[in-house]
Amino acid sequence: MVTVLKTVGGDQKRPKERVRHPEKAHRADTPVLRKPDWIRVKAPGSPVYSETKKIVRENGLVTVCEEAGCPNIGECWTEKHATMMIMGGTCTRACAFCNVSTGLPDALDSQEPENVANAVEKLGLRHVVITSVDRDDLDDGGAEHFAQTIRAIRKRTPETTIEILTPDFLRKEGALEVVVEARPDVFNHNLETVPRLYLSIRPGARYFHSIRLLQRVKELDPTIFTKSGIMVGLGEAREELMQVMDDMRSADIDFLTVGQYLQPTRKHAAVDRFVTPEEFQGYETTARSKGFLMVSATPLTRSSYHADADFAALRAAREAQLSKS
Repeated sequence: MVTVLKTVGGDQKRPKERVRHPEKAHRADTPVLRKPDWIRVKAPGSPVYSETKKIVRENGLVTVCEEAGCPNIGECWTEKHATMMIMGGTCTRACAFCNVSTGLPDALDSQEPENVANAVEKLGLRHVVITSVDRDDLDDGGAEHFAQTIRAIRKRTPETTIEILTPDFLRKEGALEVVVEARPDVFNHNLETVPRLYLSIRPGARYFHSIRLLQRVKELDPTIFTKSGIMVGLGEAREELMQVMDDMRSADIDFLTVGQYLQPTRKHAAVDRFVTPEEFQGYETTARSKGFLMVSATPLTRSSYHADADFAALRAAREAQLSKS
């Protein structure tokens, strides 16, 4: 666990000597639960991990793997599966669960789409996940930048399938259409938690807007897979989680991810409990019965974890469904 007052930076995207979570500094420390054995992971350090890190640094890129403190970074980077986080490392929102730094972001880097495409090529990625910070300061929320990044990857490595994990583009009329027109293979936007907890956990977002965003993707282009994720261990009730699954299916979402919330610092929302692997298996069984084409539900599941293999399974599930009909 890191301190909330830790400075971030070292390059032009993450300036030096800036407090990472200034909006949380005044909050009382929350309790920290001891992690169970099933949450523990090995520290990164393989030669391939170092090679991946070098490619990311050489292209001046930010990754959500590092910024969000993902526990799977060692495993993923050993497979060269880095998740690019475009539009800088500073978010305009301050969600209670997230370790990405908060503040006023820098201007967009016009070279970033090409730099991302170059890194994708050097890493030899068959499937890439592109995410971003929230950019409420931009008129389109960064939609055109997403589209440019998708197009740059398509031009450089046309065989690479592209998964995007976007902000909600709240009050950014026309933004979604710009991104969908660029035709990513997977459009992911996470609901994160149940509606009752939005005010405390995700105060800048609106639950039903996020549901509608994903539904709208399908209306604009039914061939694009849609995906969303939720964290557990924040105090949600099982019945609330089941309702979220039903809401997702009403919006025709194809792929559900469910993972354990892990508290980044003592100033972030506290972990209510650690959900057992057996409970996660139950969530997966229930979700599949509700009609999701693909479900990943484990303690360490994250949006981009095993995304390449999961995309292959997702595509196969659609083909099997179409053959039956």
